Amino acid sequence: MADLTDAEINAALERGRALRLSEPRATSARYDQNSGRVIVDLTNGCTFAFPPRMAQGLESATDDELAAVEILGAGYGLHWDALDVDLSVPGLLAGLFGTKAYMARRAGQVSSPAKAAAARANGARGGRPRKQG
Repeated sequence: MADLTDAEINAALERGRALRLSEPRATSARYDQNSGRVIVDLTNGCTFAFPPRMAQGLESATDDELAAVEILGAGYGLHWDALDVDLSVPGLLAGLFGTKAYMARRAGQVSSPAKAAAARANGARGGRPRKQG
């Protein structure tokens, strides 16, 4: 691999500065037991909150464990030491609450009255048809 030039290094540093100014990062994080949510205040003045049961590694954490949240890396991450859990702030803001495999497992868990009714109707007709071939 070729050595980086000063121009490439300077360009990378400038991209990092621009991201720090434009991309929201955490300024504070806490677990609110009353609402049952992790609350993250962001550098852009917004506040983001999420229920820990949605996030990989926090599903069965106790209130005391959740309250021990720390901010990592200039506000780009959240960390729970006792749980060995790290979550990306940009990822959370994008709706990513875990790894790709974790998110794929969660995708089929959402239920609604319409989904339940469709499943019952399908079951009454004998269930899912067998694959042909």
